[in-house]
Amino acid sequence: MADESAHATKAIAQWQGQIIGYEVPGVRHTVVDLPVGDSYSPNIICFVYHPDVTANCGVELGDEGTVWFNTWVGAYNPSYYYLAGWPSLFFEGSAGIYAMRIASALIGAVFFAWATQMSLAAKRARWMPMSIAVLASPMILYFSGSVNPQGLEVAAAASLWVGLMRLLQTWREPGAVLLARAYLWAVVGISAAVVANVRALGPLWVVVVIGSCLLISGLPAVKSLFAAGRSYWAIGAVAAAGLFSIWWTLFGGSLSHQADKSDAPLVGAGFLERFVVMLRRTPEFIHQSAGYFGWFDAPLPPQAYVAFFVAFALLVVPALVGTTGRGAMSIAFLMIIAVLVPALVQGYSVGQTGIIWQGRYGLFLYIAIALVAAMVLSSAAGSRLHFLSVRMTVVVVGLLSVFGIGAFVLVLRRYVVGNSTPITQMISTPQWQPPLGWPALVALMIVTWLAFAAWLVWRAVIAARIDPVLDIAKPATPPLAAEPMAADASARPATTER
Repeated sequence: MADESAHATKAIAQWQGQIIGYEVPGVRHTVVDLPVGDSYSPNIICFVYHPDVTANCGVELGDEGTVWFNTWVGAYNPSYYYLAGWPSLFFEGSAGIYAMRIASALIGAVFFAWATQMSLAAKRARWMPMSIAVLASPMILYFSGSVNPQGLEVAAAASLWVGLMRLLQTWREPGAVLLARAYLWAVVGISAAVVANVRALGPLWVVVVIGSCLLISGLPAVKSLFAAGRSYWAIGAVAAAGLFSIWWTLFGGSLSHQADKSDAPLVGAGFLERFVVMLRRTPEFIHQSAGYFGWFDAPLPPQAYVAFFVAFALLVVPALVGTTGRGAMSIAFLMIIAVLVPALVQGYSVGQTGIIWQGRYGLFLYIAIALVAAMVLSSAAGSRLHFLSVRMTVVVVGLLSVFGIGAFVLVLRRYVVGNSTPITQMISTPQWQPPLGWPALVALMIVTWLAFAAWLVWRAVIAARIDPVLDIAKPATPPLAAEPMAADASARPATTER
């Protein structure tokens, strides 16, 4: 898992009482102390950057090494590490890592569940199951199951996007959302607080999400939100969480130090040059966000990405070309934001840090495109495409299921036999096995994805049945009154057969 050694050791040390590490002359990065049972050796990640080296080359945490580690996240905001690191008090070594992964996944699952619930809890939600399938894409699940705040950031951001859009919808379309406004405020507040504190740029991400939702929802809904006195309790809580995060970043020592020119590209370059380079690399970042695993040493074959991008396009393109002007403009706006925000943010800081941006950092923006596209298509603005929703759900969910299962197998291959070894040797001569063995994990993944896909299609069918837009196409005469006339031939006007 990318950077997991740095985050896991930070979490372990923090639960031992060391919230911030310390500096050691001659040692780069902040040093944290570890229990003997969690001693660290560089051989733990002997396979990193070597895609043909399997995961059996090294040792486990606690087998050998030093009782300290120089982690580049030692001074990061402690919030995530308290949430995910507590199992280290009860387990050590590899067992502790797996336990922390499970804890991190369960916390992220809460926010994914909220995003799913709020996506479907509306009278018009026929396209929303497709966006939920996008939230379960391999890259998001990969980081959600690791000791890395990236997974929780994306999960909480998804909950924030959906929650705030639904909250504003309660004023724009009274009665359209099937959840209480107080509940939506609670979810929005918690989600925003988490996004603000899991990473140093969190407060900026919250501003981007909130600002985008307000612009998309329109002035009347925004005015109603700020006119409601109860809104300010949640707004105040979110502001307090954001201020704490900013304070920690400024005074906790987590600001990036000046990098050397050998650390990353464009250290010391001017803003315009950095901004243009970031724009040019946007396709690369989008590619990475779809699935670039490990420590940038486990990409998927190029043809494997086709299923994902076709599925994504089948959701987004109809929202761009098949809805009314305002809906299409909302999607276009989010697409522009997804390109410009990384370029502006990294362009501003590249002089100090170099280009360190990765596609996964923009996941919170990319998922918004899918979520809002599904909302627009589900609304009256997409009424002329409503007849396609169930059929498109089957196609999109099917493609994402194939991509998710395929990515899981291919990433396992990288660690079981190496990327250059024929995949058939996973069966004949596996070099490494994860817990339970890779065949059992693949079988579990297939069963889980099939069940999840079937549930999403079922939800799409239900959403299509209860969609009030269907009433528009019905005749003014109630069906029960029309049926007797249709059955009584004598009541019909006489016709002459030719």
